[in-house]
Amino acid sequence: MFTDERRNKVWNEFRQRDIRVFSRQLTPGVFAEAAARCGLRVVKSPLCLVHLVWLGIAAAWHVTESFASVLTLTLKLLEDQQQFRQSKLGRAKRNGRRKKSARRSKHDPRRDDPTEITEEAFVQARQRMPLQFWLTLIIILGERFEAEHGPRHRFRGFRVLAMDGTRIDLPNGKALRDHFGAAKNSTGTHHVQAHMVMLQFPFTRLPYRYELTPVREGEVTLAQRLVTHLRPRDLVLLDAGYMSYGLLWAIAQRQAFFAIRVGRTLCFQTRRRLQPNGQDRLVRWTPRDSRRQWRRLGLPTSLDLRIVEYRVRGFRSQAIATNVLEPEQISRDDWTRLTTECGTAGRKLLPGLFQRRWEIETTYHELKVDQGMDRHLRGRTPESIRYEIAGHVMLYLLTRWLMVEAAVKHGLDPLRLSFVAAQRELNALRPSLVTASAQWAAQVLLPRLLDRIASHRVPSRPGRHYPRKKKTNRRNQPKSSSKVTTKA
Repeated sequence: MFTDERRNKVWNEFRQRDIRVFSRQLTPGVFAEAAARCGLRVVKSPLCLVHLVWLGIAAAWHVTESFASVLTLTLKLLEDQQQFRQSKLGRAKRNGRRKKSARRSKHDPRRDDPTEITEEAFVQARQRMPLQFWLTLIIILGERFEAEHGPRHRFRGFRVLAMDGTRIDLPNGKALRDHFGAAKNSTGTHHVQAHMVMLQFPFTRLPYRYELTPVREGEVTLAQRLVTHLRPRDLVLLDAGYMSYGLLWAIAQRQAFFAIRVGRTLCFQTRRRLQPNGQDRLVRWTPRDSRRQWRRLGLPTSLDLRIVEYRVRGFRSQAIATNVLEPEQISRDDWTRLTTECGTAGRKLLPGLFQRRWEIETTYHELKVDQGMDRHLRGRTPESIRYEIAGHVMLYLLTRWLMVEAAVKHGLDPLRLSFVAAQRELNALRPSLVTASAQWAAQVLLPRLLDRIASHRVPSRPGRHYPRKKKTNRRNQPKSSSKVTTKA
């Protein structure tokens, strides 16, 4: 990539003003460390790696704007200020417009006006940006968050995570359809989609790692790759769809732990009852290996588990399987606290540990619906889609970090703060942050933003239930009659 120190200074000023709200997280040291880990060099140009990260976050922040509009949003805000012509940026823009280089080709990426960048130049630079730089940034930010707020991720000495997957609707283009594939369902619709699996901290809803692949790759396959990031004493909360002997054994091999909901079709051999009623017992699971898959991988024939059965009022009985075998480490009440508190009038509803798995479902809703990642992506190539989704994950992580800081400042649980309201407060304060002086933004506006975020609270409702909407096949659906029945 070409170097242009003059224009790099101008766009560095734009970047610092536009994401001032995240300046404490996205420091120059974070970018330098990410580049060093990836073996990359940050050159001085208007579209260097640092500025591309900023533009990716800005594109996720303004989902209704085109890429060309995102490039000029900050400049337009500054130009509308009365003192802009007397500022350094205003003088640089005027001088650049006066200076015209007749010998320079129209295809030369350098411009006389330091504030000017074409959308084509941005697209080309974005395609060359390695995805590993985004992932390394997320890893470094996660490490720094844990250094400040690590105890918030722990329960009884375990670092608690949740894992689940989702599908993301993509624009209907040939390049995306050929690479990512399309959904297949009974209604005949075939949307272009990508498959995402994420590891997340459920107590703060902070993303930890994620994988984005074509839809043909299964969630268990993606989960096995994410398992390599686990540490000893990690506890992963899983849905029943991840009931794979190979996956659970891979988690145990890393000296980590899991908890997963199990169905009635699995057979276990009871070894010892930890409670007389049999709702907490130690079992041995010997899965069927008709294809000799586990034998070829060298896995043992059985796995010792602990089965905790429970029943929420109004629902059928359920069971959790975990390799945390000692009740002294995590008791049955810790796993299923919601079931014992739910039926007592006047008592606070506290979710059990396994109910925290639903926080990742909320994260996907906030990412895809509230933040607009689903059905609002602009890219038409796999590289641009990965770039946009990485920007969305980064924006979500930084917003959640701000919400944790607001909760700590006011002594609240971060999950009791509204994500939608936090987004609105960010959008409302953004013009003031862009145009204010650095001192006013740091001393007044940012503390004010944390207070405003903390003022929007949501109640704790851990026992809610949302039934899945049943899809009907329109081809087999009977024709509707002309009569209309109204239910009183």
